[in-house]
Amino acid sequence: MRFAHISDLHALDLQGVSPLRFFNKRLAGYINLVRKRRKAHSLQILDTLCADLNQQALDHVVVTGDLTNLSLPTEFARARQALDMLKLGPQQVSVIPGNHDVYVWEARWLKYFERALGPYALGDAAVAEGRAEVLPTFPYVRVRGDVVFVACSTALPSPPPLADGWLGRRQLQAIEAALLAHPDKFRVLLIHHPPLPQSLDWLRALRDRGALRKLLSRTGCELILHGHEHRDLRGELPGPSGPIPVIGVGSGTYNDARPERRARYNIYTVERTGTGFHFSMEQRVHDSTKDAFGPPLVAVPSSVV
Repeated sequence: MRFAHISDLHALDLQGVSPLRFFNKRLAGYINLVRKRRKAHSLQILDTLCADLNQQALDHVVVTGDLTNLSLPTEFARARQALDMLKLGPQQVSVIPGNHDVYVWEARWLKYFERALGPYALGDAAVAEGRAEVLPTFPYVRVRGDVVFVACSTALPSPPPLADGWLGRRQLQAIEAALLAHPDKFRVLLIHHPPLPQSLDWLRALRDRGALRKLLSRTGCELILHGHEHRDLRGELPGPSGPIPVIGVGSGTYNDARPERRARYNIYTVERTGTGFHFSMEQRVHDSTKDAFGPPLVAVPSSVV
């Protein structure tokens, strides 16, 4: 199995947006856009990213949230346009929301994410039962060969300056059940906010990360992938049979001269061995002088779980 991990695309589209939509947290977000983010995230790089993904002979793509900036319907339409560019199709592209995708209560109540990107966030059970038109719920589970993707949502509306996340008891119970149901598979947990204890201040952290860590110490998990931070992060959480790798990827659309902040994505190769699994990771980084993605200067070591 060979799959890519992308995150924090922040597709921006303000065309035809009424000023009335900004009488909420979006106003603070818009000011931030004007100051820096509008220059930082590039729709051109987003299209280049999709084209590069199509050239990588992938079996799957996962997207760990923040496909939009202000959770506007126009932004979700632009994000959907980008996902539809991928040759794999919705059943081989697994998407979860980030905090920017439910930036305001309007987006949550009207389910902008679910309505725009629903086919990319339906679990195997919904598809098997012929419920393809039903709006997705979280967590959802997709089994693809030896790999199981357990995709959850930590996204919730919050007042400025908060950008925190929350799973809640129902999701935690469902995540535990999903992980325990596939002990012989390579289980990948997809989450937007990093679950590491030392990551982020309380304004931007996952509130119930302690409960998630306790859960994982019982169930185990072969790999946790997250976004949110717009930079590469690597850590570990304790599992019943050894440490669980936790890997965050930088933004897939960031237009920045600093090497560590350039747009990037990761590709994982998972292989079954006699005693478990071996996985390796390679990274592709955007070069603004060529408007193209390519290997970084430093290779990433592989891991055995």
